Amino acid sequence: MRLLARVSYDGTRYRGYQVQPNQLTVQAVIEAALTRIHKGEQVKITASGRTDAGVHALGQAFHFDSTLMIPEGNWVRAINSQLPDDIVITDVHQVADDFHARFDVLEKWYEYRMYNTTLIDPFKRHYSHYVRGPLDVVAMNKACQYLVGTHDFTAFCASKSNVKDSKVRTIFHATCEYQADEIIFTISGSGFLYNMVRIITGSLIDVGQGRKPPEVIRQALENFDRNTLGKTAPAKGLYLKHVVYDVNEKKF
Repeated sequence: MRLLARVSYDGTRYRGYQVQPNQLTVQAVIEAALTRIHKGEQVKITASGRTDAGVHALGQAFHFDSTLMIPEGNWVRAINSQLPDDIVITDVHQVADDFHARFDVLEKWYEYRMYNTTLIDPFKRHYSHYVRGPLDVVAMNKACQYLVGTHDFTAFCASKSNVKDSKVRTIFHATCEYQADEIIFTISGSGFLYNMVRIITGSLIDVGQGRKPPEVIRQALENFDRNTLGKTAPAKGLYLKHVVYDVNEKKF
């Protein structure tokens, strides 16, 4: 049977999600846990996508196949018993055999956390990006409006990306708002290019600090010019928040 799992993780000590030789990764740790549960039978997982080193997840999703007759409600406890405390399975349920955690994604939600208090908070050093000076959230939200819709995001893709196909993506939602002492940039879309959210965030910070006008986003979309945009924001402030599927169609 095929199972869909939701997982949260603190990406601080991992070299990203995807398995890499001689590196500690989230995928490798989860697969090792599932292999132990399956008494040494190797289990491979397929996620909605990968996250880079230092990036966190509130709601990453992956599927795996199993022949074990574990009741659906017991999977969460079983897997978590084999995981370190910086990786936590939050849900597991059975899906159709042809369900695919990557190809069946309808929408992904990310958030980027930043703060600009007078002093740096040492307890946020791995979880939020410190920005010096005030940020104009009104201007940042004006810039966000240019992101919504279907566009070619070539300018917002890291140069070392291996994407050879179309860089057209659809953004459904993009906003910046204060939550307590943090500014949260939230974005959802049909898919994202390599470093796309972090490049957008770095550009929004420039807009918020008055170094660039909100229209820089529109201009970059029109001119496909990465050089007009801001620096790539650090990984530590980025969270994969949620992955949306058509569960009514795929679950049984």
